[in-house]
Amino acid sequence: MISEPMSGGCQCGAVRFSAGKLGRPSICHCRMCQKAFGSFFGAFVTADQAHLHWTRGAPSWYKSSNKVHRGFCQRCGTPLAYRHAGGIEMAIGAFDHPEKLEPQVQVNHAQRLPWIERLFDKPVIEGEPYQTFFDSIESYQHPDHDTAKWPEEEK
Repeated sequence: MISEPMSGGCQCGAVRFSAGKLGRPSICHCRMCQKAFGSFFGAFVTADQAHLHWTRGAPSWYKSSNKVHRGFCQRCGTPLAYRHAGGIEMAIGAFDHPEKLEPQVQVNHAQRLPWIERLFDKPVIEGEPYQTFFDSIESYQHPDHDTAKWPEEEK
């Protein structure tokens, strides 16, 4: 369990949060998580609702099943949370320091994509021309920390 508060938010900065007393980080392979994240799986960490505070804005909620509501930023679409009768889970990628939240378990493993076990055996492409292209990108995403203003207001 992580007891220190950790902050995070969406990519545009409209929704920010502070979460303390975090539980077990996990990844979920279910089809609903794949679609909600537009990815191969969803990565979450359980959060104590008494220590979860929306510090800027609040997520919009989508009822993705009879048991689950998924929180996301209405402005930019970033997946933020997964709320169910047993509590709430926060999207690991939405935290300012996701590297501190290494998943400990996988759930819905039987629904994983058939090639997921081989995913990181693929070749890594680095160098030119990719590096020049990536170096030329100027990110408009909210920085991984709280600011007094939204990024577009700072320019």
